Amino acid sequence: MDTADASGMTPETSSHRVWPRFLVIVLCLAGLVITLQFVQGLQTIIGPVFLGLNLVIIAYPLQSWLIKKGVHRFIGAAVTVLVVVVVLLVFMALILWSASELVMALPEYGQQFNEIYNSMITWIGSFGVTPDMMIEQLSGLNMSTVVSTATGIVTALLSNVTAILGLLATVIMAVFFLAMDSVAVDRRMALLNTAKYELGAALTAFAYGVRRYWVVTTLFGLIVAGLDIVALAIIGVPMIWVWGVLSFLTNYIPNIGFIIGMIPPALLGLVEGGWGAFFAVVASYSVLNFVIQSIIQPKFTGDAVGVIPTVSFLSLLFWAWILGPLGAILALPATLLLKAIMIDADPQSRWINSFIASDLKGMESRHQRARTATAAPAQAGGGTGAVDGSDQGTGGVIGGDGAASGQPGDSGDGAAVALGADGRAGARTDAEGPARPVESG
Repeated sequence: MDTADASGMTPETSSHRVWPRFLVIVLCLAGLVITLQFVQGLQTIIGPVFLGLNLVIIAYPLQSWLIKKGVHRFIGAAVTVLVVVVVLLVFMALILWSASELVMALPEYGQQFNEIYNSMITWIGSFGVTPDMMIEQLSGLNMSTVVSTATGIVTALLSNVTAILGLLATVIMAVFFLAMDSVAVDRRMALLNTAKYELGAALTAFAYGVRRYWVVTTLFGLIVAGLDIVALAIIGVPMIWVWGVLSFLTNYIPNIGFIIGMIPPALLGLVEGGWGAFFAVVASYSVLNFVIQSIIQPKFTGDAVGVIPTVSFLSLLFWAWILGPLGAILALPATLLLKAIMIDADPQSRWINSFIASDLKGMESRHQRARTATAAPAQAGGGTGAVDGSDQGTGGVIGGDGAASGQPGDSGDGAAVALGADGRAGARTDAEGPARPVESG
């Protein structure tokens, strides 16, 4: 016996060497870093195109409905593009209007903010909480300068018309071409399901989840914004419509969006009504967002996010770093796309959903249905069948539906005879050929 036989390895198996785990991890991390740098370098292209993909997915039911009503496919796609462009223009108009209102209103409150800041310094110094040096450093900070700086930032954003128009043009062009290509998406998905069923099912679920996420976020964002406007009117905060629009727009930023939308009206309430108005704004925003988004929304729509809050927050930080400000809005859709391709489409990776998926009840019900479906044949007609060998090499497979198992017997030519529930012979299946009918005798 040679060395290869003694070690249990043949020349074939010895030629396929397993790489060291450390080397595999290092190579994977290196590839991940290169990919992230590539995506980050193309964020001005990838971000708008992915936003366009999301808009096409949202508007696709309209296109499908028009086609079912007899409208030509390309006309339906053109109508869809027109609707998406109108919605984009409305959102851009809201953003520009609210930003311009802020630019005009902020300088008027510079003196009041400066007085509030000085009173806070005096109050903190009376307790001796802050060292004298820190007090001196903070005292040198002029709130009028801060307000003017904030106004300058907003003005610079508004004046950068080229970047805004470039982003809008990229999104519109992406929507146009994606909508034109979507006229044959049903046939393409059918071909994909035939070739790669798992991937096709995962992408279909991704499209449904993304559409539901955007619709639910928009509807409940409108509800929250309306209630915020009512609360601000009761408290007496000026510019309630500006803050309502800001609340609606920041609602698309997961986890921390309502905090960003709460800070400006809370500070303005502090100037106009003192600390009572400030804490009233903070309390009303916090209670309304918690009650509506955490208690009421799941009861009507189920889970529209698909991942647990920790993953949602980490995805916000990650995609904002990769794609810039637009990544904060596209964080959850981008995470759901990666989840669909890398986890949902791979049966061997679906166990990761046990840690990151938020729909635990749905997962448990699917697993229960799978176990029930597996146990049902065994209870109905003897399970998958019992194979009994004989001296001629045939096995009798008895199943509830009379289907042959195709398993060979203990010896012979490997043929199996399947007996149905009525006891008659069903089909004869050879190991090397298709099933053939057998005389019932």
